[in-house]
Amino acid sequence: MANIELKAKIDQACRVAEEFTKLYYETTDKRRQLMERLYLDTGLLSWNGNGVKGKKNIQTFISNLPYSDHTLVTLDAQPILDSAVNGQLTFMIQASGTVKFQDKTPKTFQQNFIVTAEGDKWKIVSDCFRIQEPLSK
Repeated sequence: MANIELKAKIDQACRVAEEFTKLYYETTDKRRQLMERLYLDTGLLSWNGNGVKGKKNIQTFISNLPYSDHTLVTLDAQPILDSAVNGQLTFMIQASGTVKFQDKTPKTFQQNFIVTAEGDKWKIVSDCFRIQEPLSK
């Protein structure tokens, strides 16, 4: 019985990850003025080592980034068991792909989200974005 419930939560996490990342990257690339709607009031963002707290501050930070075009390559999601935010269903989403800022060369990125259910919407609790630079030899 427990395995069936766990599999159902994992399947739900995967569905949510697909829907959520589609919305997130479309909003980031085309409708930045709406970004704050995706975060909890107390949301956290770590963007290439720059820490930002609170959805209004995150909105300002993301709005000041150069125009972007994200292409998602990998996606994974897992439910966070026994440590949900405020008793809400919570998932960890890991995404990677390429991002092109303005007319520059595309770069590889990795992004990790913790999202939680707030009513019928998914809100970002924590967001960590990192450009992946090749290791120098």
